[in-house]
Amino acid sequence: MANQTPPKPIPKPGRVTVYRALYDYKARSDREMSFNEGDLLYVTDSGAYEDWLTARYGGRTGLVPKNYVQDAECIALPLHEAAKRGNLNFIKECLDNSVSPNSLDKSGSTPLYWASYAGHTDIVKLLVEIPNMCISAQNKLGDTALHAAAWKSHADCVEVLLEHGANPSIRNYEGKMPFDIARDTQSKALLEMAARKPTDAIDNEYESNSSEEEVAEEL
Repeated sequence: MANQTPPKPIPKPGRVTVYRALYDYKARSDREMSFNEGDLLYVTDSGAYEDWLTARYGGRTGLVPKNYVQDAECIALPLHEAAKRGNLNFIKECLDNSVSPNSLDKSGSTPLYWASYAGHTDIVKLLVEIPNMCISAQNKLGDTALHAAAWKSHADCVEVLLEHGANPSIRNYEGKMPFDIARDTQSKALLEMAARKPTDAIDNEYESNSSEEEVAEEL
């Protein structure tokens, strides 16, 4: 256990890592943060102090002892897991704690891709409203969220993606556009109609590059 009063924290940007606390902890100064066993701690900086981490929990930010979380469960890619399972509340909690919605897993896919693949329209609606969301991001197979929704016959997701600027003309690395792999008539109709519209203002697409994004074990 840390046994010294932490110095005044210096803000430092970094990726957010999510840990599940193993023990209860009671803050000993106004710069520390109390938490209970099982709470999810959003660690925003792990390098400022030798024995302390900067974390967020319950709308608060403070320092927590490093040895209270160093052996704790690290929740890899929490947004991806929540998007697959349809856990809207956890998605919102992660976003409120600055977890990046554009993070990539080992396949190069975003949380939006998995929400579209699973047909969780409520999560798709939430994610596409985020500023600077990469709606037409391609994974390592060249597939976009629109490809995923079309392939799995989730016409509601197809419609939401198109309404928010998803590019229906992107081809995956097999040369297929979302229309080419759509398996239901409603998705095909939506994609065919969208393909006829001008695409001058599409600025959401990018190709995933795992060397620039943090990746984890393939799920």
